[in-house]
Amino acid sequence: MEAAELVASRSTCDRLHVGAVITKEKNIIATGYNGSPSGMPHCDDVGHEMEGGHCVRTIHAEQNALIQAAKHGHSTKGTSLYITHSPCYTCAKLIITAGIQNVYFKNLFRESKGIDLLTTSNVYWEELNSDWSHNE
Repeated sequence: MEAAELVASRSTCDRLHVGAVITKEKNIIATGYNGSPSGMPHCDDVGHEMEGGHCVRTIHAEQNALIQAAKHGHSTKGTSLYITHSPCYTCAKLIITAGIQNVYFKNLFRESKGIDLLTTSNVYWEELNSDWSHNE
């Protein structure tokens, strides 16, 4: 989780700094933080692009970690994901489809729909700050 927090410090959206680390057999295979697509302006530089109360300029940390794994040819089947905040609903769908087996997060994001979806799909998840967890 410390690695995810370090990665989060690179975030370029000051609304929330989120970091993600994908591991396989105790090795880091990809990292990601919330930020703009490569070559595009960052929130820190040009401000937020708000729609429905959300900044849509950035790609979520989990999405960036999955993109990095794909870009470098790393399978995510059977991996673990460490993220500073619980996944949103969209990221939970990507996590499930990518075959990630375990999700660990430190902070609860503002909604639980993503966690509910992980539970329904039998993905093990655990909030590391509390006793709240789901086991298969």
